[in-house]
Amino acid sequence: MHIAIIGNGISGITAARFIRKLSDHRITVISAETDHFFSRTALMYIYMGHMRFEDTKPYEDWFWAKNRIDLLRAYVERIDPDQKQLELRDRAPLPYDKLIIACGSTPNKFGWPGQDLDGVHGMYSFQDLEAMERHSPGLQRAVIVGGGLIGIEMAEMFHSRHIPVTFLVREPSYWNGVLPAEESQMVNRHIRENHIDLRLATELREIVDDGQGKAGAGIPGLGVRFLCGFGGRPAGVRPNISFLEGSGIETQRGILVDEHLRTSVPDIYAIGDCAQARAPRPGRRPIEAIWYTGRMMGETVAYNICDRAQSYDPGIWFNSAKFFEIEYQVYGNVQARPPENHASIYWEHSDGRRSIRIIYDRETLTILGFNLMGVRYRHEVCEKWLRDQAHVEEVLQNLSLANFDPEFYSEYEAKVIASYNQQTGKQLRLRQKRRLDSVLRFLRGATTIS
Repeated sequence: MHIAIIGNGISGITAARFIRKLSDHRITVISAETDHFFSRTALMYIYMGHMRFEDTKPYEDWFWAKNRIDLLRAYVERIDPDQKQLELRDRAPLPYDKLIIACGSTPNKFGWPGQDLDGVHGMYSFQDLEAMERHSPGLQRAVIVGGGLIGIEMAEMFHSRHIPVTFLVREPSYWNGVLPAEESQMVNRHIRENHIDLRLATELREIVDDGQGKAGAGIPGLGVRFLCGFGGRPAGVRPNISFLEGSGIETQRGILVDEHLRTSVPDIYAIGDCAQARAPRPGRRPIEAIWYTGRMMGETVAYNICDRAQSYDPGIWFNSAKFFEIEYQVYGNVQARPPENHASIYWEHSDGRRSIRIIYDRETLTILGFNLMGVRYRHEVCEKWLRDQAHVEEVLQNLSLANFDPEFYSEYEAKVIASYNQQTGKQLRLRQKRRLDSVLRFLRGATTIS
């Protein structure tokens, strides 16, 4: 059986690896982006000089031949399910028996005049990185439009080379559709501390041609003109599905899939950023364009293709990012505008760069989520509390179990409990600091550690 995989990102490559572990099927991975799989999240560190491209490849180049995974550098223009073949640009059609679509995302466009000029790019693909490199020498200013994670990464990239950056965010505060107000304000301050010209509540009107077909100026809605030689267009991404038109594969925003990641067409599956769950699990979104869900989907689809039926279950929501020097972690249900039944314990360090937020249900007092800025907690500990629907006071009294490597990281658990006591009038106390063996006993199933 020949299995074709469109896309060599984390989801497609994970699928290929697990199919090989489970079978002797022929596997072909098709990608027009690069010859080999690389860590997309590391692209910014190549630009910043922290890594070389070869350092971002998790596997040596000989790995693929050794594991009998064929790599094809090609662009898929159309899928023909009736003939079971892929129509490739400048190549003969490629037949398949089963197909996995793992083609990822493509940057959004919002119809701004000048958005297709040379020097206006997003930051998603290896080609986007090459474009940033090409335009950086002698660059006087970069204007970045869009207040998500890609936008702040681009700002940090240019900042690392001492290129002035103007950062346009249409919302009144950075990423305030995701971050609660205090955390969003923290990131605003930190962006400005790094000398980024952050313009909030500002929308782009157009990008002006410099007369030679290149970006010359960005003009936001307020009518202020920014001279620039590069326009960053990181205003989010959407599933990369335009090439599926006429294929008969059912789509909405993404490619619709069932719990086994099957599309509406037999023998065709979809995974990763381009897949949209018909019935997402409670607390999960239909489309989740993040690294670890792509990896989980890749493993799940491999089992299903190899006749070992397995439902896709991403578990409890988790994500992490970095806002310049501030690390960010979120577990569970943390909303920018929470419903009435969500109560919140919030502590912020006096330096304004660290905070801990714990969300719980007002009525049942069960734990709902953790939002951490500049502080690390153990993933497995937070996940166990959320999965077990632990009582918030039990969590607080044992909060040191979650502290990540307390030998090297400061501890703030007592301050979080003090915030809760002040808020509720209780007199909770933190139980004694926990050693690693206590953490391990807790994870093996103990509900409390005395």
